[in-house]
Amino acid sequence: MPPRNRRRAHLRLRRLWTAVVAALAVPLSMLVANPTPAHAAAVQCSVDYKTNDWGSGFTADLTITNRGTDVIDGWTLTYAYAGNQQLTNGWNGTWSQSGSTVTVQSASYNGRIAAGAAVSTGAQFTYSGTNAAPTSFDVNGTTCTGAHQPPITVLTSPAPGAVYTQGSAVPLAATAAAADDATITKVEFYDDTTLLGTDTTSPYSLSVSSLTVGSHSLVAKAYDSLGASASSTPVGITVASGPAVVATPSQLPVRQGQSATFDVKLSTQPSSNVTVTTARTEGNTGLSVTGGASLTFTPSNWNTAQQVTITADSSGTGAATFESTAAGHGKATVTATQIAATKEYDARFLELYGKITDPANGYFSPEGIPYHSVETLIVEAPDHGHETTSEAYSYLLWLQAMYGKVTGDWSRFNGAWDLMEQYMIPTHADQPTNSFYTPSKPATYAPEWDQPSQYPAQLDTGVSVGQDPLAAELKSAYGTDDVYGMHWLQDVDNVYGYGNSPGKCEAGPTDTGPSYINTFQRGPQESVWETVPQPTCDAFKYGGPNGYLDLFTGDASYAKQWKFTNAPDADARAVQAAYWADLWAEEQGQGSAVSATVAKAAKMGDYLRYAMYDKYFKKIGNCVGASACPAGTGKDSSHYLLSWYYAWGGATDTSAGWAWRIGSSHAHGGYQNPMAAYALSEYPDLKPKSATGQADWAKSLDRQVEFYRWLQSAEGAIAGGATNSWQGRYATPPAGKSTFYGMYYDDKPVYHDPPSNQWFGFQAWSMERVAEYYQQSGDADAKAVLDKWVDWALSETTVNPDGTYLIPSTLQWSGQPDTWNAANPGANNGLHVTVADYTNDVGVAAAYAKTLTYYADRSGDTEAAATAKALLDGMWDNHQDALGIAVPETRADYNRFDDAVYVPSGWSGTMPNGDVINSSSTFESIRSFYEDDPAWSKIESYLAGGAAPSFTYHRFWAQADIALAMGSYAELLE
Repeated sequence: MPPRNRRRAHLRLRRLWTAVVAALAVPLSMLVANPTPAHAAAVQCSVDYKTNDWGSGFTADLTITNRGTDVIDGWTLTYAYAGNQQLTNGWNGTWSQSGSTVTVQSASYNGRIAAGAAVSTGAQFTYSGTNAAPTSFDVNGTTCTGAHQPPITVLTSPAPGAVYTQGSAVPLAATAAAADDATITKVEFYDDTTLLGTDTTSPYSLSVSSLTVGSHSLVAKAYDSLGASASSTPVGITVASGPAVVATPSQLPVRQGQSATFDVKLSTQPSSNVTVTTARTEGNTGLSVTGGASLTFTPSNWNTAQQVTITADSSGTGAATFESTAAGHGKATVTATQIAATKEYDARFLELYGKITDPANGYFSPEGIPYHSVETLIVEAPDHGHETTSEAYSYLLWLQAMYGKVTGDWSRFNGAWDLMEQYMIPTHADQPTNSFYTPSKPATYAPEWDQPSQYPAQLDTGVSVGQDPLAAELKSAYGTDDVYGMHWLQDVDNVYGYGNSPGKCEAGPTDTGPSYINTFQRGPQESVWETVPQPTCDAFKYGGPNGYLDLFTGDASYAKQWKFTNAPDADARAVQAAYWADLWAEEQGQGSAVSATVAKAAKMGDYLRYAMYDKYFKKIGNCVGASACPAGTGKDSSHYLLSWYYAWGGATDTSAGWAWRIGSSHAHGGYQNPMAAYALSEYPDLKPKSATGQADWAKSLDRQVEFYRWLQSAEGAIAGGATNSWQGRYATPPAGKSTFYGMYYDDKPVYHDPPSNQWFGFQAWSMERVAEYYQQSGDADAKAVLDKWVDWALSETTVNPDGTYLIPSTLQWSGQPDTWNAANPGANNGLHVTVADYTNDVGVAAAYAKTLTYYADRSGDTEAAATAKALLDGMWDNHQDALGIAVPETRADYNRFDDAVYVPSGWSGTMPNGDVINSSSTFESIRSFYEDDPAWSKIESYLAGGAAPSFTYHRFWAQADIALAMGSYAELLE
């Protein structure tokens, strides 16, 4: 592909949700205000310079960090090259070159650099010969210091996937190299976040015999004499209860007519020879052991891998289980899958699936729950890596559906739904008072406010609310008052200590199960950095005298209560996964294997209709004035779109006699899922049981496609969304605001810090669903949206000669769409998007590649197909590591660990671990557990004026999406 714009940026966003009463605002990167002209005061600064070089050209990424105590308002960066480097284009600033001197002036959106903060800029160059880095940088005429680079740390032992016997010594060893003439002062060794020991002299090593049975994620962390530190990539191992046979990998693709091998060794040294035999125990008879069926290990070669060869016949597909056994040893199991000879991308799917599902790699809790990320120090939608979301559960379902398609094994898909039902869908014990819910009075109104400091929001019984038309028919269909939907956020390891595991209310820090929690609840400006985490079941055991309730809503008296919030896009993705599972299983003649689970997905879709309703069931359209806007009756309070959330709650006291339910008035373009709507309205196996569920989803399908058409900019990208409640309190919108069925256009629905629709990931996620729907249905309106969107996205995509790539990252919007006229839609010539910066994010690239794959399959677009392949090949060839596929990220937003958390003056309470909550609280002060994290020193260094830290994250959703993109490409285009 010829180069287009080549850009990269380090600002990142992740999708987020709201909790219960108020809309939320959640940034993952920090936007800066429009700059004022630069002043003459000298600055203190450092510049970090990195390149991606392919021999004849390169991209340069520069991070400017303000090391002083004054704000830099507007900046000009200058530096010089010693060779013949020539500027091609630049981003995140205005770039120019005169001779060897390069000058960059700040852009309108990144000119202000707060004390201790950093901004990034970058450019593309050509050159020949050598490409030496510049040696000096000036900002506003002041020479900056070079940013000290952290040490390079590699954990060299144990090997990834190694298995050890409990009580035997696990040998840890690491190499560490310091930069900038510094020296290594010590290396620490961690088991996840638990410090195992320290070594201060090279070679750095530690022998540990105390590891418990189970999976362990080991990390080495080096410190240098200048105060910098860095951690190694985690290495996963397993500790067995006794001697065991070890086999790797656990997933083995074997192409038709070919052979593949896996390694076998022992976990511990035997006293005499041990014979390991390998045989197929069940599954595809077209796979057989043709080498290494019997292997002998001696006391001297027990830890040297020997190979078992599996051969596939020339036809057929499907999986088989092979067990390697030895007397007195635990067995090892390998799943071999026969795939078509041409299916390279199915082989990639299985290889990555094996890494994701290997317990030693750290993606899952002991219960089998997917963590948000392998790494613990990460702040985005969840504020800790070992939390999880309904999003992660839905990706697990989709991953296991694809596994069933490739292998014919549907037990894992069914097991994933069972896991979700056990841990993420509240049980009756979690929502005990739904029987007291009154559909004619679903909830008490409380306004949403612009700033967290305006909370608590007073409940107002004087504002009329509409009727809930779903409760009675759902109870009739399913025989229960309980809601069947996922809560959005879970503290899997109970790090906070609430102990709200399923069926328990504030069991406390000693509870070992996963704990339900909530965060956002205070308006569109409340970022993740400004939240107060709280339990879903508030029994006033933690927080203040009223638990956490009086931080969010004002009431005459407070009652102990439970409350849950649903992220509709996650439940819709679960339905989407169930559709594909059913379709693929039917193709294999195994529809009955998934039919019970698919029926549960239809039930989830029935309850998901709560996301179609105004927050207080008020009438849709021109709804202005909390008291003036009429209460809805029947279905006239439904906008038939997927809104930001729905929520439900009630008293913990089963004799108290009250419960509530709310929808959401805000619909975001990135949350829509026409594929799920199509499945629930057109696919017989997913037809909901309720009286009107299928009809509602049929109307929603049409409405969602119209919504995309209304939001499509002149260039092709999809703008923000619409709301039935301006400012979350039915305020009067600005004059001339365009509408969609009477709902007001909002370029940044729900949250504003930063704007909710600036992340390109929402584009890729949402358009992938449209592309699946188009691929299955051929809908001409969906194709029209995709035609324009794909052309725009391709025009903003770069694939370099070495396979590296850049895709859009941050989007900026101007104008608004034409008011919707279904009979004669407008062209939206006044609605525009620009791309502010670019990224090589692997998760977003995978979703984008899937969009192109499904679109190309139905449309025949060759450029879309070629770009999908290029993105998948680029990440596979350039970004693999032991845990999956990932790229480094510079997190300039982590200076917000010190952000103040608004707590009203005079309010005081404690977190379960004793952290004090009061008007002096910060994000970190009520999360002191972060100070024990092995990566914490990176944050300390950054907060003290060091360079913005870099992390390589392995997010579960991203790894799953990459694997799914490989499987989708194999199915449709390979």
